[in-house]
Amino acid sequence: MLIYRIVIILIRIALWISYPFSASNRRFLKGRKGVFRKLKKFSETRNPRQPVYWFHCASLGEFEQGRPLMEAMKAENPKLQIVLTFFSPSGYEVRKNYVVADLVCYLPLDGKRNAERFLEYVRPKAAFFVKYEFWYGYLSVLKQKNIPSVSVSTLLRNNAAPFRWYGGFYRNMLRKVTYFFPQDQNTVNLLKEIGIEQVKLAGDTRFDRVADICKHTARNELVAAFKDESQAMIIGSSWPADMEVLLPFMKEMVEEIKLIIAPHNIEEEELERIENELPYKTVRYSKAKKGTISNYRVLIIDNVGMLTSLYRYGEYAYVGGAFGKSLHNILEPATFGMPIFFGDKSYRHVNEANALLKRGVAFTVGDNKELRDKFKRFLNNKEERLKVAEECRSYVQENTGATKLITAYIAQKK
Repeated sequence: MLIYRIVIILIRIALWISYPFSASNRRFLKGRKGVFRKLKKFSETRNPRQPVYWFHCASLGEFEQGRPLMEAMKAENPKLQIVLTFFSPSGYEVRKNYVVADLVCYLPLDGKRNAERFLEYVRPKAAFFVKYEFWYGYLSVLKQKNIPSVSVSTLLRNNAAPFRWYGGFYRNMLRKVTYFFPQDQNTVNLLKEIGIEQVKLAGDTRFDRVADICKHTARNELVAAFKDESQAMIIGSSWPADMEVLLPFMKEMVEEIKLIIAPHNIEEEELERIENELPYKTVRYSKAKKGTISNYRVLIIDNVGMLTSLYRYGEYAYVGGAFGKSLHNILEPATFGMPIFFGDKSYRHVNEANALLKRGVAFTVGDNKELRDKFKRFLNNKEERLKVAEECRSYVQENTGATKLITAYIAQKK
């Protein structure tokens, strides 16, 4: 425990040292400056007769896993109150106005004092930690106060710290969690191997989220006009390393299909680079006009938040990130049904990527030639493409239901 406290102190020091040099760390620290004022105001204005549920997410990906639960609980009781916290600026900045939550804020840095103060203001009936967010101070104080803590869509790896010889501290931390709802059987097995029995396999709540998106995505008249009668490839969350593979492919194939590009980075420099590299008419979404948009071959999405709904307009998808740190969300294109392509480096830790590869509906690519060759398999074979599309949709539907299982558990504890 002493070592953990020292680590937290060192993190604080490192954040302040990096303050002048890191925009992300500046947002991280500035956002936390007024967090207790926000929590105090919430405490003073909340309805004391209605329960509060606290959800904590590291960032956007975890938010998408917690979102189905928050929305299901709010739909059942619109008067209950939800406090949503984020660890990272990238999650908070995008979802700070999330309407389902009664309060959205940063999570104060871990430690007994911060945890006690936070919980005194929030007074949650239960706390939900999404995927693999575990904080010793918060879990310890929750346990002391007899407030249930629930880990949802839990995903743990064999080589994670709790399962190593030096992992006693981490094992002790996991044992403070009241109940686990893991994504996969491997996580169930790992938890039981260290003596944790309060576990039930639930699956990944993101399947419920993307299935719901598929049912309720509104038509985008501008994008529909751009696509017109053409086939389209949606390029989602692309990074420069992805574009190195994609640009030669796009130059060769843009006469065959239309392209909708949603880069991970929408800074002006990146958008201009894409535009300058392509010898075709491109248009940015923010500047497009419905009457003329169909004249363009390439539509560049220069905003955040649209990508999920864009996949409904695609016959093919390329998802970025796998040439860097990690593959981005491939469940979104899967739910709309289409062949999915991604880089051949950082994807093996992504369960759904491995499952879709095994089913023969997703495809890794190492270079432009491999992408072109695998894509051409479907370009002139509609029957094969539709078969893949149906298999993608089936995969998503087969794995829904985690939200219902977890909300049933919550109902039992009321």
